[in-house]
Amino acid sequence: METGSLLLPMTPCGSSGCGAPNPPLGKKSSLTFTNEQGEQEQEDLVYNRQDFWATSTNKQLNFVQHIRTLLKTGGTAAVVVPDNVLFEGGAGETVRKKLLETTDLHTILRLPTGIFYAQGVKANVIFFDNRPGSPKHQTKEVWIYDYRTNIHHTLKKNTLKDSDLDDFVKCYNPDNRSKRKETYSAKNPDGRWRKFTYDEIIARDKTSLDISWIKSGGMDDDSTLNELLETIEDKSAAIVKAVAKLKTLVGEIEE
Repeated sequence: METGSLLLPMTPCGSSGCGAPNPPLGKKSSLTFTNEQGEQEQEDLVYNRQDFWATSTNKQLNFVQHIRTLLKTGGTAAVVVPDNVLFEGGAGETVRKKLLETTDLHTILRLPTGIFYAQGVKANVIFFDNRPGSPKHQTKEVWIYDYRTNIHHTLKKNTLKDSDLDDFVKCYNPDNRSKRKETYSAKNPDGRWRKFTYDEIIARDKTSLDISWIKSGGMDDDSTLNELLETIEDKSAAIVKAVAKLKTLVGEIEE
């Protein structure tokens, strides 16, 4: 990547390109203190930074804002975020609008569940370039690659491989992004690579970037069930091993 570029996951990804500490997950933090009556109370902690566009208890939104402040002009960031960053209202809408206005938010990769987050949590990678100040919005169009609909991976039996993203890399066209071509069309509605203009995005409710267009083949329920069965299987095996160790310890104590 060029100087000033960042690849920042919200959780560990095991890739050599992931070079940043992971922030704490979850939406809220709280501080426990003792009031004048001697009772324990909790108070939500809200990040209030002058260089942030919006004040929020949502750590993912704060993380995205923090990354933008770290980028040098011309620098590129690729950030793994959960779906709520793409559609949440309030501070979320403010952050998305500001990203579209001040950076070139040119690409979103929609990922299936179970890649970066816990079971059932959907993730995306957003790519944006920091731009110098301008009265005009810096994002002209957002390209979205849907590697989620009708696609299923698990962390053990069907893991995500580099080759699975070869088509995305080809569509992304890192050597010359101006030469990108959609694979989606009226004749090919299942094409996974589609372009949306700035005006189309801004016209959406809450400036939502959570966009899909491919008709689901009904895999989601089966996929979730398979993941649940795998989790139960793994935990059952762990319990059996723990019980065996416990029996060994008990036997040694009795002797």
